[in-house]
Amino acid sequence: MKTILTAVDFSPATRGVIAVALDLARTTGGRIVLFHAVQHPVITTEYGLTAEMLQETIEANQSAARSQVMHLEKSIAEKGIPVTSRLVSGFAAGNILEQAGKLRAAYIVLGSHGHTAFYDLLVGSTANAVLKKAPCPVVVVPPERKKASRKKR
Repeated sequence: MKTILTAVDFSPATRGVIAVALDLARTTGGRIVLFHAVQHPVITTEYGLTAEMLQETIEANQSAARSQVMHLEKSIAEKGIPVTSRLVSGFAAGNILEQAGKLRAAYIVLGSHGHTAFYDLLVGSTANAVLKKAPCPVVVVPPERKKASRKKR
């Protein structure tokens, strides 16, 4: 059974990523492995967080992510597609690549947020990093386009 590693970040792009992964799983007879990397908070204040506050924040983020992944997993299972999930802590791109190797993924499905090239230069692009080093085909799902409203004449 082919493994479709499906990276989700709970942004509006997630809905499209799940839809593409479902189509791919149905077409190939594959299974979906939902994947989310919980990133640790970035401290940008001179006061910082105490170790206890930092740990509480990390645990709250992990708990929220676990809940969201479980919800997605349930909705996919209800469609009759085999599904499991994995949560890790750390940066998304490296962890996606690591999981793809461990799982011997046939495909990686992830979303693109459609940021500007300048943003990607400064912050980096998970999709770009995964594309450069992926051990298998990568399906990048573009962000949903907002429908332009037409003015009445």
